Amino acid sequence: MIHAFVDEPIDYTGEQLRSLWIYRTFGIEGDAIVWFAGPCNVSGEHLVDQVDAAARDFIKAARMMHFIVEHFNGDLNHAILRQRLLVCMAGEVLRGELDGLRRVGDDLFIREKKLSVSIATVSPVSGLIHLAVNIDPTGAPVPACGLQEFGI
Repeated sequence: MIHAFVDEPIDYTGEQLRSLWIYRTFGIEGDAIVWFAGPCNVSGEHLVDQVDAAARDFIKAARMMHFIVEHFNGDLNHAILRQRLLVCMAGEVLRGELDGLRRVGDDLFIREKKLSVSIATVSPVSGLIHLAVNIDPTGAPVPACGLQEFGI
């Protein structure tokens, strides 16, 4: 799997979770993961979770570390499994730095505050994952915390 950190900030709107976004934006072919920091503001048609969309929910934070993954084999079950593995790996990396970190499903929490968001979906050609960890959760629609609160 090819991986790349993007040093420039990118505003995550949900539009990035579509077929070949990594290739079209960065020229990276095949299975890949890219990560970048930037604000998050997802609503309306870009919400993948249809329960959230029906409730007119939104996802927002002033600054997050975003991870976009695209795999070109497998179905939705494979994408969900890979999503859970990615969340578990992120939790393992952060566990040594953050007291009280726990995983519930595909999200990370510190005590009762949400630290991450994630979603897995499929397109006509690939499985896609978005995982984002709050840096500054300002604007979040739920009780949330961010890495900057903990000096990370």
